[in-house]
Amino acid sequence: MALAYDTSIRNAMLDAITTRAGASALLRIYSGTRPATGGTATTKLAELTCNATFAPGSSGGVLTLNAITQDSSADATGTATWFRIVKSDGTTFVMDGDVGTSGSDLNLTTTSIVAGQPVSVSSFVVTEGNP
Repeated sequence: MALAYDTSIRNAMLDAITTRAGASALLRIYSGTRPATGGTATTKLAELTCNATFAPGSSGGVLTLNAITQDSSADATGTATWFRIVKSDGTTFVMDGDVGTSGSDLNLTTTSIVAGQPVSVSSFVVTEGNP
């Protein structure tokens, strides 16, 4: 049986992501095989800028990021498979996750990214749930 946490603990865990990310964190979308957590990145397809206020306080074990500025011109063409969030300094690791069109950590309308085309995320939600 897995551990289960009180909602206030789950919210605190999620709010730590906001604290770590800070103002204007970067959301990078990559193709290829996702490396070990924080490992060397593969081909970067796009880079979007998170809001100056990453997210409001989490509620009910859910963290909903504020608006994310689109990348008006993707860096490369490829299939999005994973993402990384780093602080605005471009190097300090915050989190990695999988990309898909549904059921992934980050869901996009399409995972087909085309160089020079815009890339946007309509919403980004992280849930710290109990089993």
